[in-house]
Amino acid sequence: MITVGVTGGIGSGKSLICRIFTAMDIPVYEADRRAETILNDDRDVQHALSGLLGEKIFRDGKPDKRLMADIIFRDKEVLKKVNRIIHPAVLNDFILWKRQYTFLPYVIHEAAILFESGADKIMDFVITVYAPVDMRIRRIMERDGVTASDVRIRMKNQWSEKKRQENADIVVYNDEKHLVIPQVLSIHKALVKRAGNKITENKKWQD
Repeated sequence: MITVGVTGGIGSGKSLICRIFTAMDIPVYEADRRAETILNDDRDVQHALSGLLGEKIFRDGKPDKRLMADIIFRDKEVLKKVNRIIHPAVLNDFILWKRQYTFLPYVIHEAAILFESGADKIMDFVITVYAPVDMRIRRIMERDGVTASDVRIRMKNQWSEKKRQENADIVVYNDEKHLVIPQVLSIHKALVKRAGNKITENKKWQD
């Protein structure tokens, strides 16, 4: 089984691309969503974060996401320390999760900061999703109800587009100029072929 990472800058459309993979019965591990579950449920992680950021970041045992974001996205050193607590827990969770799909040719690991977290080191193949900066800012402003300045602050804590593309195996263009479904279908076929699986009972797996 091949492990495939999907990443991209905030607002690039990673989730859209992964929904296409899901429609083809490919399991997708959503690292950001799983990180939220770990923050809510993992007492060891909560204890470590409370020690770093203060008990005020938790209310009734649940993280105050807005307060955490205000703290960590404005201080790169604090962000690094938070990531050193959360990322290992997420990677361990992913390793356990993917064991249930060993019969498939590949699975997807979706993460906004795949490279930054070091998760790319356990991937066999990495896809990065591209969209122009202005388009990404507009998408996040509409989605999260934040200002353009807020979005740019988040962007500063991610790798540049150039660096992501240099380190990825392939780029999917989600810029409203290229059709995304044909791009994903082409990648899907290549991955199935590379995995060497001969799954024919489901038409979605056939070339």
